[in-house]
Parts: sequence; structure tokens; C-alpha cells
Amino acid sequence: MIKIEIITRPEKLGDVKRILAKHDYVGLTVSAVMGCGHQKGRIKEFEGLDLEINLLPKVQVMTVVLDEDVEEILTDLHEKISTGNVGDGKVFLSEVRDVMRLRTGERGEKIL
Repeated sequence: MIKIEIITRPEKLGDVKRILAKHDYVGLTVSAVMGCGHQKGRIKEFEGLDLEINLLPKVQVMTVVLDEDVEEILTDLHEKISTGNVGDGKVFLSEVRDVMRLRTGERGEKIL
């Protein structure tokens, strides 16, 4: 099993959800996050404070998928989410050793 974490522009959330659903993954966790990378964000100086905020709003979507579905999902994400501009986001992949459904105690990929 592979955990996929997608960090992208908030307006791309609907596209991400559709891509995952197309591959029969409807279980996901979504967080509103702030971040910057090569895009550098916006710099705002607040009146009377020496403070600079250079973070942009993003969404982080986390789900766990079967190994055999990863490449197709990544291809779909790239084809449908990428605008070709800095700030499109990143996808992080990590291995998941096991998973357990809290309600029943069931374990393994059958509960995805």
C-alpha cells in the first residue's frame, strides 16, 4: 500500500477528488495548509510590525492506495492538475506497512 499526499492549489481539490474516485478511492483526508516553494508566496508587511508572510493557501489531500494503482493515479494527476506554472504543487509517496479499521479491528489492504 502507498500513502499519497498531494499538496496543490485549493481550486484543484475537485479535480483531485474526481481523479481518486475514478480509481475507486473515495476515502481521503483534506487539510487547508499554507506553504511556499519556488513560487515564493506573497510578501506582506503589516503596519507597525516587522513581519513578512510569504505563504500561499494550498490544500493537502491524503489517501492510501494499492501499489498497482499508483502509476495511473500519478499520470492522471499530472495530466489534469498541472498548469505548467510554478506553484502547481507536489505529490509525496510513502510506503504503508499496515492499516487498521478502528471500528472493527480489521487489518490490511482489504479495508481500503
